[in-house]
Amino acid sequence: MARLIRDLATAPAPLNYQDVGATRGDRLPAGYHHLHHTVRIGRGRDAFETAGSAVTTWRMHRASGARVHSEAVRAEAGAFVEVSIGLGPVRLAAPCEVIWTAYEEDRVGFAYGTRTGHPERGEESFLVDLHDDGSVWFTVTAFSRPAAWHTRLAGRLVPVLQHAYARRLGRVLQRLAGG
Repeated sequence: MARLIRDLATAPAPLNYQDVGATRGDRLPAGYHHLHHTVRIGRGRDAFETAGSAVTTWRMHRASGARVHSEAVRAEAGAFVEVSIGLGPVRLAAPCEVIWTAYEEDRVGFAYGTRTGHPERGEESFLVDLHDDGSVWFTVTAFSRPAAWHTRLAGRLVPVLQHAYARRLGRVLQRLAGG
């Protein structure tokens, strides 16, 4: 019984939203703020592979200034990941679970969904695509809505910050991929 209680106490919190996996499709669910940001990050197979690795091993997030905690070395469905931002001891933690991955010849990336305790409810995907012309593109797609009092209070500022973070990730990935 004590082991069961300990396991329950340390078990990751469940996902806190419906529409799990929706970032994989063409239409995002209604009732959420939608984000879609695409940027060219380089050219050629080497840039694609470097960028894909940076995305799926959390390197891109870490290089953006976020702290990432995950026992998974790279994105895999079901893996727990906590991303936090802030300065020093003042950090905003965002617990997530990897929902789906793409490890394909010309597409690499993943999506994670928010867990209970995340300031938002929703899902975000990070994809790197190698196009036929050799160009390499990075896309962030997300749907979210407030899940905590402070994100509700921040109102319209939250989507602005989310777009700024997506643009930052694109710039970081351009640098990492040599583009």
